[in-house]
Amino acid sequence: MNETTTPSRRIRSFVRREGRLTRGQQRALDTLGPQYLLDAEGPPLSLPELFRRSVPVTLEIGFGDGESLADQAARHPERDYVGIEVHRPGVGHLLQLVERDGLTNMRLFCADAVEVLERRIRDAALDTVQIFFPDPWHKKRHHKRRLVQSEFVARVARKLAPGGRLHLATDWAEYAEHMLHVMEGAPDFANAHGAGAYAPDPGDRPQTKFERRGERLGHGVWDLVFTRR
Repeated sequence: MNETTTPSRRIRSFVRREGRLTRGQQRALDTLGPQYLLDAEGPPLSLPELFRRSVPVTLEIGFGDGESLADQAARHPERDYVGIEVHRPGVGHLLQLVERDGLTNMRLFCADAVEVLERRIRDAALDTVQIFFPDPWHKKRHHKRRLVQSEFVARVARKLAPGGRLHLATDWAEYAEHMLHVMEGAPDFANAHGAGAYAPDPGDRPQTKFERRGERLGHGVWDLVFTRR
């Protein structure tokens, strides 16, 4: 990903496919958006001020329909969660889950993750960053669109506190190899499970809808966990 060009020319890791908002998703965006949705523009946030407490914060990039992120927030009320997703139906669906489960430890961006990290997240503010099943852009000519690239990983490192974790997961074997290669070459990170190793299990990561579909199709799943030096 080339982050040195102007935002309008930067190669993006996603294509906006708006999809159709259900009536419930639109209602959630309208009624809960003012409380839970954050603007991608503005100065860096103070997360303790935002959540009115000082606890570890997990940031998830590309949360899809939000089911797994809502599950984590419900199981870990002692932590706060920030989610980033570019597709409004997914954001609307997660807001429905926030309302259903009474989640107060959640805030969301409907925006480009690179822009959010650059503008709104302070350095060393995060305990965990997780990226589960990003688009593998499997065609070789599209590999430049992959989110997990050395420049992006260096940006994430700055936002993690020392000892913080970056947890990646994919069901695409070649992308898993690419992720491992990028992460092993990142000077700010150490492999939590030893050099060249994938995580032996997903740990606390909930199984996603996308992952279940992949398993039905016979896909493998690879998790990578790295710690901020």
